[in-house]
Amino acid sequence: MNRVIVDYKKLNKDILNLLIEKYPDGYSYDDILSFQNSKNETVKVVEVRTNDTIYLVKISLELEQTMEDFVDNDFEFDEFDS
Repeated sequence: MNRVIVDYKKLNKDILNLLIEKYPDGYSYDDILSFQNSKNETVKVVEVRTNDTIYLVKISLELEQTMEDFVDNDFEFDEFDS
């Protein structure tokens, strides 16, 4: 299974739909995973899965706003290539 770390700036509609489906009321403290990256920085993410990929979406205030805007259908964003 592939593991992909994704920043909110690079979310596509499919991943946003997965996030909204899994966390319709937002994510909680218990949903957050933390790990150290190669630069020894702490990274906090929430996880969503497809059949072949685990997406670790970096947490930020912008992620929360992006999810809210996506639900309201008022938000345009650039998709990333999987």
